[in-house]
Amino acid sequence: MLIGARLGSPLVVGYGDGEAYLGSDALALAPLTQRISYLEEGDWVVATREGAQVYDADNNPVTHEIVASGVSAAAVEKGPYRHFMLKEIYEQPVVVAQTLRSYLRRIEEQVALPQMDFSLSSIERVVIIACGTASYVGMIGKYWIEQFARVPVEVDVASEFRYREPVLGPGTLGVVVSQSGETADTLAALRHMKAQGVTTAGIINVPTSSMAREVDLLLPTMAGPEIGVASTKAFTCQLAVMAALSVNLARAKGKLSPADEAEIVRHLGEAPAGINHALAHDADIEAMAPLVAQARDVLYLGRGPDYPMALEGALKLKEISYIHAEGYAAGEMKHGPIALIDEAVPVIVLAPSGPLFEKTVSNMQEVRARGGKVVLISDADGIAEAGEGCLATITMPVVHPLIAPLVYAVPVQLLAYHVACAKGTDVDQPRNLAKSVTVE
Repeated sequence: MLIGARLGSPLVVGYGDGEAYLGSDALALAPLTQRISYLEEGDWVVATREGAQVYDADNNPVTHEIVASGVSAAAVEKGPYRHFMLKEIYEQPVVVAQTLRSYLRRIEEQVALPQMDFSLSSIERVVIIACGTASYVGMIGKYWIEQFARVPVEVDVASEFRYREPVLGPGTLGVVVSQSGETADTLAALRHMKAQGVTTAGIINVPTSSMAREVDLLLPTMAGPEIGVASTKAFTCQLAVMAALSVNLARAKGKLSPADEAEIVRHLGEAPAGINHALAHDADIEAMAPLVAQARDVLYLGRGPDYPMALEGALKLKEISYIHAEGYAAGEMKHGPIALIDEAVPVIVLAPSGPLFEKTVSNMQEVRARGGKVVLISDADGIAEAGEGCLATITMPVVHPLIAPLVYAVPVQLLAYHVACAKGTDVDQPRNLAKSVTVE
């Protein structure tokens, strides 16, 4: 007999043939059974070979529906790849295409969202709450929503949100972003917003998770199970859904013409091909990774939506290679960080050609003038203009600025991966980290 209780963290009961299991989620039980039921907060369960009896917080027997998880054991196998992280990086063209297929109406040239029982036209303010990599999706979403919909956006890390007594008035849309849908800080922030009467939406990869069941509008990502602790394919799928939300909000607020929306649909449809093109440079990134692996400190620079991408690149490197890394808005270098520059500090510059290219390159030249070793990630035009004298360059396809974050996610992921491999660290299970942070 095994007794389990749910209080704060998720708990799932798995039903087999003459056996029962307890686990944190459907993915954990996938190699054992696909017949599962989810416990509610405060439930406890007595599991035996004959089955499981669930009780609520008042010790009354309750029955929860047994559902098919749909997660196969094959989904938690590496296949021909050395690590789950590499497998999941390479899955991005497919899963981003699957996610976009749920939101793009190619024939009507529109971006659609699931049915909702509130009107986006009534939204006057957006608050995006997330942790870690998902918070950088929120930062990029801020650029998109304010650009397209002209609605003010606030982005906060979930662990800080409740403790600063945020002002949450009517007309606010609270958006939570989470791969697992069980992140403790984000779930607590969601419940805080709901208690304040805020309309909520969730960009979530696990449709049966706690957050997915509690938000007013579920915006699912179709990334499939993500095993590697460092988020990769979940990140790009979250970006695709955030773009869809931005476009729908813009249309609802009367800020987007049909012609502009048709152009956005076309560019979003090009994202999977752009990601695939970026993956073709894997060998080039692997070849230059040892140059970065020797460093003790690394800086990432970007402007506009590439600033959150710089933060994401630095986080990836920290997570799996244990090299200290920081991401900065390129224009902030002069306000302190430039003091760190010397020949031992590689600087990764994200600079797709476009309206911000010249300013980013100007900041890059300041780094080089002080002996910094620059790795430039740009398209062919950008590298032709500014690539001379760099430690290394990584060539990306020429893409529309809207989908640049999805495409430029690939080189920062691969760079972190190959640097970690060069250092011999545990890529899929880095020290001190867990895939889903279900405690505060």
